[in-house]
Amino acid sequence: MLQRIQTVYLLLAAGVSAGLTFVFHIWITEQDVVVYAKDELLYFALFLGSAILSIVAIFMYKNRKSQFVMGRLNIILNFILLGFFVYQSLNISGETAVSEKGIGMLLPIVSIVLLALANKAIKKDEDLVKSVDRLR
Repeated sequence: MLQRIQTVYLLLAAGVSAGLTFVFHIWITEQDVVVYAKDELLYFALFLGSAILSIVAIFMYKNRKSQFVMGRLNIILNFILLGFFVYQSLNISGETAVSEKGIGMLLPIVSIVLLALANKAIKKDEDLVKSVDRLR
């Protein structure tokens, strides 16, 4: 069942979490130093954890309930990551450490949308299987 649409969504979410963190910066300091997620250990670990959860969820296609739970855990992980970004951007007063916020702060939002679409497709598959089992 690897050819389902939720596999595409989960693969895209893993690509956003793992691949695009090296492309888009999180912020630029006032000394014009570009900071990527790989430079901050906490953010890198959370992005990597999100990518690993997405990849693991792809291969749990035989157990749709566990796949759905993995998607939910991944959404929670991305909300935590987004919360750290919001805290980082709001906690700093004025121009003390962060001069410009980068587009990398929006990557968890893209990942959350893709994971929600994947969970919707997983739920649809589960409902289809339940309806077929009722007919037997």
